[in-house]
Amino acid sequence: MIRNKWRRDDESLDHAELGRLLPPPGSPDLPPDRQSLLEEHLMNEIQQHAATATAPVPAPAPAPEPAEDRAPARRPLRRLLLIGIPVTAAALAGVIALNTVQGPTGTGSLGRTAAAVEAPVVSVEAGSAEQLASTVGRIAAAAAETGLPDPGPGQYVYVKSRVSFQSISVDVDADRSRTWVQPLHTREVWKSPDGAKGWLDEPGQQPDGGITLDKDAPLSKPVNGQDIPGGALDFSYDWLKAQPSDPDALLAAIRAAGGSGQRDRDQEAFEEIGSIIGEQVVPPHIAAALYRAAAGIPGVVVVQHSRDAAGRDGIALARVDEQRGARTELVFDRSTYAYLGSRGVQIREEAGIKPGTVVERTAVLERGVVNGQKERPAAAQRAA
Repeated sequence: MIRNKWRRDDESLDHAELGRLLPPPGSPDLPPDRQSLLEEHLMNEIQQHAATATAPVPAPAPAPEPAEDRAPARRPLRRLLLIGIPVTAAALAGVIALNTVQGPTGTGSLGRTAAAVEAPVVSVEAGSAEQLASTVGRIAAAAAETGLPDPGPGQYVYVKSRVSFQSISVDVDADRSRTWVQPLHTREVWKSPDGAKGWLDEPGQQPDGGITLDKDAPLSKPVNGQDIPGGALDFSYDWLKAQPSDPDALLAAIRAAGGSGQRDRDQEAFEEIGSIIGEQVVPPHIAAALYRAAAGIPGVVVVQHSRDAAGRDGIALARVDEQRGARTELVFDRSTYAYLGSRGVQIREEAGIKPGTVVERTAVLERGVVNGQKERPAAAQRAA
């Protein structure tokens, strides 16, 4: 049988004919399960804040994602994304890059990349609520007796930390994502008392010299020239100072100010408290109420042995995020009950992340009040 090729040389095809000949276009929308996954990533890992995501540490590995491919995103609470700051109000717990392809991928795997290191693995110690009241009582009493001078107009809260966060790279076009853990690195943050001004210096994670966190300025300028709008700094010193010292009322205020409603509200509140104490100066009476508020959140337990990013052993207030299968631990000195830092430990295998994997850790090294951005407490003391 001879088949004659259909052809039409004398005139172009009209739209109706093309519609009959060509297959219908695919839907540009992501499948519901992928949309849900991306929303969960965005709500878990940033959220607070936007900036550029650069490769943290030079290494013979795939090059970092180009800046023009990155898009700002919204953190679980109100954070803007792409800064790699502590989860919740204080900042983003990881970096999410959209529409990029970089190195080996695999949803949920802690793969090695230019930004990756081998994540520590620890024994998962069971927590208990048996000593929660007494432990929180000691922590609150210690917090009520210590504190720094109130930062005034023109001054800044300064916090220097060692941090490592879980980061996520999402290739939307290929429907793939990759998760890894950043190497430990130094992070310095300056915040004005009213939360309107700020600066972040995080070598290896941000552009050289740092980035502005000012509410009225862009957080970064990607290569494509489009500004990423700045965002207000959550839970400022002035906001904290104005809050009630009653733990229940304070917890309600934190829930109202930070919750997005798309995650476990109790977990959000617990992480917000961790963010506040991690990168803020808190008035002593509010700090004491903050810890008592944390103890009032369902599911909070005491873990007798935990370690911050500096390797300091301490006792922890902890809570498991049932959605991610990870436990957030707020670590305190077991003698003075001063806050040391935090640790995130995978409790059950989830998306390829094994139990015991330390997915994030922080350690507060220095905290103070200074007279300007990029100024450090030692310099301020010498100038006095």
